Amino acid sequence: MTLFERIQTTAKKRGMSLRELNNRAELGTNAIYRWKTSKPAADKLQAVADVLHVSVDYLLGNTDDQSTDSKKPVDLSGTNVFTYQGMPIPEDDWEIIQDILKRRREQLKKKKS
Repeated sequence: MTLFERIQTTAKKRGMSLRELNNRAELGTNAIYRWKTSKPAADKLQAVADVLHVSVDYLLGNTDDQSTDSKKPVDLSGTNVFTYQGMPIPEDDWEIIQDILKRRREQLKKKKS
């Protein structure tokens, strides 16, 4: 399924015409129709994804999950992604860091509500 087809199908499922979607996303006249033969700018594609309440990855066909937020937290423990002074972070310290990050995520969720 092409990007255009996925947008068209998703809009239809949401009870929305492409013209209405185009207007809600504040795009130029018939912008979405031009995407049949050209690639949209990232900000334009994000605007369409926001109106449809899906992720850009879904529209691009990179996933079949329409969700806009990641449901699975990424576990980077035991990797060398984070180091301190060139040394791996000890497991005890890593648990503290994860706890701090978890609390911060919860604060941000409350702030959004």
